Amino acid sequence: MDMPETTAKLKILFLCTGNSCRSQMAEGWARSLKGGCIEAYSAGIETHGMNPNVVEVMAEAGVDISSQRSKHLDELRGIEFDYVVTVCDRANESCPVFPGRALVIHAGFDDPPLMAAECRDDDEKLDCYRRVRDEIRRFIESLPESIER
Repeated sequence: MDMPETTAKLKILFLCTGNSCRSQMAEGWARSLKGGCIEAYSAGIETHGMNPNVVEVMAEAGVDISSQRSKHLDELRGIEFDYVVTVCDRANESCPVFPGRALVIHAGFDDPPLMAAECRDDDEKLDCYRRVRDEIRRFIESLPESIER
């Protein structure tokens, strides 16, 4: 009896400047919504620690990312990614060259901490995070079809 052919998951790295916000949301959404076809990672070209507002707004949406941590890109050396998705302009501009077959794609999102700095109260600040969270969710929902070669 022939065994069914298994399809390998796509390895996707979500790259941001500090791996504290947007890339963490993207990793969380990808694990939650696309875990059957995507092996998600996130990292930064720097590490800034996890932003507690990100953990809070993702939990509101039913995605627990409290066990994720801010990682530097160097920690993921040796993993051959299929795609590297830069989620902020600075990471896109500073994106290192990835050996192998990785295709680098830019999907920029606004910076919630920067937007929240202009807000008057905590609810208004969290709304900045929620907006970006929801935009990233829509992007993740379109994967992998929207980025496949």
